[in-house]
Amino acid sequence: MSDQTLAANGADPARIVLTDDHDLVRAGLKAMLSGMEDIKIVGEAANGREAVEVCGRVQPDLMLMDVRMPEMDGLAATREIKSRWPRVSVLILTVHENQDYLLEALKAGAAGYVLKDTPRTQLVDSVRSVLGGESSLDQKLATQLLQRLATDLPEPAKENENHGPRPTDPTETLTPRETEVLQLLARGLSNQEVSRELVVSVGTAKNHVQHIISKLGVSDRTQAVVRGLEMGIIYLPKL
Repeated sequence: MSDQTLAANGADPARIVLTDDHDLVRAGLKAMLSGMEDIKIVGEAANGREAVEVCGRVQPDLMLMDVRMPEMDGLAATREIKSRWPRVSVLILTVHENQDYLLEALKAGAAGYVLKDTPRTQLVDSVRSVLGGESSLDQKLATQLLQRLATDLPEPAKENENHGPRPTDPTETLTPRETEVLQLLARGLSNQEVSRELVVSVGTAKNHVQHIISKLGVSDRTQAVVRGLEMGIIYLPKL
């Protein structure tokens, strides 16, 4: 993607808050993201409590969230933010690609993660992917994490494995096509891959994804899949 991807389309810059208890890390992240016409840093926080406060005050599009911080860690802050402002996306900042920890991040409401030593171009791509309705997670890793999540859900959330979708609140009901798309998202497919699978345009696939996100009241496709699994709209086989 170019450095002017969103701005070129006339959209307002995406508003981002940086959260890390180390000043140097925040400064580094700010340096990597500054200068992008489609990204604007609107706040910083040094711990989870500050992150929640700043999020409520500036209402960003995305929070870059460190994990280990004083007063309130990144997972607790993510849970608090997602419960209050579910439309705000959260990308976890982590040192290690630990599946157990990443699974907890997904449960907390995170859209994905970025490694702290990620190169600038990869960091920007991850941020833009989430803001653009795509996933920041590697497809194989995303599938593994979601399968593990599915095995942890209570049995009522898996009833459709043999008996079809369970009834849901009318305001959250997806169309059959949207349910089909959500099932493809659970397999880790991108918008382009969904378009090929269903033989529709990429624009149509993206519209389906956006409708799903809106109907389920979440901020991103990753959490749409998590929500779909919790509601029993879709299922994944046990590992």
